[in-house]
Amino acid sequence: MLELLDPCEMAKADKATVALGLQVATLMENAGGAVARAIMARWPPRPVLVLCGVGNNGGDGYVAARLLAEAGWPVRVAALGAPVGPAIEAAARWTGPVEPLSPSLADTDGLVLDALFGAGLSRPLDGVAAALAVAMDPRRVIAVDLPSGVRGDGAVLAPAFSACLTVTFARKKPAHVLYPARARCGEVVLADIGVPDAAIDSVGALAWENQPDLWRAHFPWPAAETHKHRRGRVAVASGGPSRTGAARLAARGALRAGAGLATVLSPPSAVLVNAAHLTAIMLESVADENELAARAAAFDAVVIGPAYGLGESTRRAVAAAAAQRVTLVLDADALTSFADEPQELFSLLHDGCVLTPHEGEFGRLFPDLSDESSKLVRARSAAARAGCTIVLKGPDTVIAAPDGRAAVNVNAPPFLATAGSGDVLAGMIAGLAAQGMPLWQASCAAVWLHGEAGANLGPGLIAEDISEALPAVLAQLQPPSEQRF
Repeated sequence: MLELLDPCEMAKADKATVALGLQVATLMENAGGAVARAIMARWPPRPVLVLCGVGNNGGDGYVAARLLAEAGWPVRVAALGAPVGPAIEAAARWTGPVEPLSPSLADTDGLVLDALFGAGLSRPLDGVAAALAVAMDPRRVIAVDLPSGVRGDGAVLAPAFSACLTVTFARKKPAHVLYPARARCGEVVLADIGVPDAAIDSVGALAWENQPDLWRAHFPWPAAETHKHRRGRVAVASGGPSRTGAARLAARGALRAGAGLATVLSPPSAVLVNAAHLTAIMLESVADENELAARAAAFDAVVIGPAYGLGESTRRAVAAAAAQRVTLVLDADALTSFADEPQELFSLLHDGCVLTPHEGEFGRLFPDLSDESSKLVRARSAAARAGCTIVLKGPDTVIAAPDGRAAVNVNAPPFLATAGSGDVLAGMIAGLAAQGMPLWQASCAAVWLHGEAGANLGPGLIAEDISEALPAVLAQLQPPSEQRF
């Protein structure tokens, strides 16, 4: 259940579910039951204030209120207004009093169940709902589907509720995995309420949470009879004498990701500096961008950008390498060098390229997309414009393909926010792609492995540690049929 459904897609899935014979009232009963069970699994009985909206989200709240009360919990219900649609039946089965929503409810003891608005909210909260959103302590708020004021695509329409627990249904929405909305959700519980897979499939979703099941079938485990040249050859372009470390980090990331060979292509002035640090990684001297491009043709994937330097020579190197139609991972300086002429970069690219910008680099290449509220939308739009894979980095890295497929990564710890971390990632993407893994899947896998290695290392990690942590992560990922120890 890795699909991410935006509000429109979820509405289509709900409609398809009804067409398959499951009624909205049944879904509401199942949803409210899932909320009640999640609460009872985490807290002993205590007072619960249920804030109900007028629509289906409020209907879920009425069901949860009834079930909690039947289990002996002290429950109060406050409503934004009279229920409509299927919520009318759910409200009718709640036999306790219903009080109007008021600012004074912020002083209520116990838990608060926010069932005011769901993922489809398209306007900011106002009136009493807005006042309560500001006043409520997030540590005691449980949200139905999403905290009210958080839009399903990930936008936060301030003011908005924040919750310590969010219970959602059938599939997660982009808001559950994208910041800043993700930070408002607290723990996210995904509940099965009976929406059949056929209804989800009918939507044709193209966004997923990045997990191994998304790309495991494409992972390039080496065959017993393989050798190093069959496992992929990666080249990384090095900067000058004082800017060599980033290329070595990328090359080591490529090797740890499984590439059979990794070579640093170094300017003559930096050869001795690089040679003093390299062992398993090979080294070649290239005099200029034309020689770099000529050598690039001998490799299965090439990385240009980490500490390579800014300016015209970098633009020429990218152009020359792209002309070779080799798999090309562009990061850091290779992106910033085109900040004034992004269209020039896009004209050079092909579908075998990957751009790995952080938010600042992305804003320079795609300034008109920086106002898009959803990171998922921004990354997809950028991939379509550039005609290649985009890895928009951050705590919620989005990996987008030009055909609209996108994955959101959720396992990266904040400790990865350290110099050189992105260089290792660029090398890992190249290392997997060089082994023949499809480029979008290779990018998704590299991002997940990078995050998992960082999570295993924890506080104090530095970029050099990441590639060294990969063998343990890969060993856990490797299926028994591929284990030949």
